[in-house]
Amino acid sequence: MGKPTGFKEFTRQVPEDRSPKLRILDWNEFHDHMAEDDLRKQGARCMDCGVPFCHTGQLMAGMAAGCPINNLIPEWNDLVYRGHWHEALDRLHKTNNFPEFTGRVCPAPCEGSCVLGITNPPVTIKNIECSIIDKGFEEGWVVPRKPLHRTGKKVAVIGSGPAGLSAAAQLNSAGHLVTVFERADRIGGLLMYGIPNMKLEKHVVERRVKLLEEEGVVFKTGVEVGRQLPADQLKKEFDAIVLCMGATRPRDLPIAGRQLKGIHFAMEFLHANTKSLLDSELSNGQYITAKDKHVVVIGGGDTGNDCLGTSARHGCKSLTNLEIVPKSPEERAANNPWPQWPKTYKVDYGHAEAAAVFGHDPRLYSTTALEFVGNEAGHVKAIRISQVEAAPPFKPIAGTEREIPADLVLLAMGFLGPESPISEQLGVSLDERSNYKAEHGKFATNVPGVFAAGDCRRGQSLVVWAINEGRGVARAVDLHLMGKTDLTA
Repeated sequence: MGKPTGFKEFTRQVPEDRSPKLRILDWNEFHDHMAEDDLRKQGARCMDCGVPFCHTGQLMAGMAAGCPINNLIPEWNDLVYRGHWHEALDRLHKTNNFPEFTGRVCPAPCEGSCVLGITNPPVTIKNIECSIIDKGFEEGWVVPRKPLHRTGKKVAVIGSGPAGLSAAAQLNSAGHLVTVFERADRIGGLLMYGIPNMKLEKHVVERRVKLLEEEGVVFKTGVEVGRQLPADQLKKEFDAIVLCMGATRPRDLPIAGRQLKGIHFAMEFLHANTKSLLDSELSNGQYITAKDKHVVVIGGGDTGNDCLGTSARHGCKSLTNLEIVPKSPEERAANNPWPQWPKTYKVDYGHAEAAAVFGHDPRLYSTTALEFVGNEAGHVKAIRISQVEAAPPFKPIAGTEREIPADLVLLAMGFLGPESPISEQLGVSLDERSNYKAEHGKFATNVPGVFAAGDCRRGQSLVVWAINEGRGVARAVDLHLMGKTDLTA
């Protein structure tokens, strides 16, 4: 490393966020950029640890430890410290097709496995990654790279989320003719409609999609394969099919009162909001509004947090977030050692915004919903809740029941797997969790020429895992079509 003692000399620094009370007045990203000199100091904190765990990408205790796409983190940290930004961008793009996405929305398992993090705050990896790619675009270094030759092989990619886009990018770079089918009216999948603007502004997605188009990838929107377009037709027209539709079947909460109006799945809420925002800056009213409502979000995680931030921007009357699990400890527990992902208490942007507006963290831990209570018009007005025991199966504790007001309830409890029309038409086998059955690393389904990757194969997961799988399936498809491959997974 260029600065072997940097980790001793410099403390961890992250970009300042705009004030929560100010940023909820708009839909812009809330992080400010750091000065280049400060970024170089943060790169200097990378400590030449000898065996870097930050880019291992292994599964430990069911979660990623290190970067799932094996980003060459120590290398580009050193290059940033030295001021070699263009070279840092080249190293970053070797493993990551879309660092502008992961640098914004990834929870950074790399930082959880940073060796410096054993005794000190870890290196600011995520922010450096985002700064490298943003500088690359600002300087004009990120340009279309068309393949030198075409193989004549045609590949259909179903779904344009991070798995589909990374698969398309890699397959196109190998010279195949790639067509991406998306049922929504815009390309991007969850990057476009699942993640709100304040975390990922959509011009960032559209900029990358435009580059892929210039490189030769064909995008077709408003086409739902399996319904509008029969899957058999694709088999006739393409040499291979890659399924990257995500895990879009939401987990429901079938308790008393579920039929009441005002209870929605989180993605209904988030998708409609972003579409209306992009179409008309919310002037068309084609979204579920939280304005002047008591909002209750059931379920934590990124999706629940995004519901909090969106509701705050609508101008809700109150925000409550029910989490069935106990509050996480401030420090790692004994059964959660480094380099595992640290299961510690965290405050995300939506939590901070709710606290700034309403004066307290919106989360109620170890709490479950027992019943939705409605009014005379059949609309939800309250939820009967209860505290639960600290360990599964989280049984309700007698005597702790109470009611809280709720005019809008958002269910953010995860997803159960992909929707099935295309798999039924193609005859794709499912695994025990109802995902498309295909082995990681091979990605081939039971149907010859049909592959699966991303959340539809592994279940709901991180954007960075989707990119891992998209790159991996591209390598598998290239090998299937050509008998050999130079693509790196």
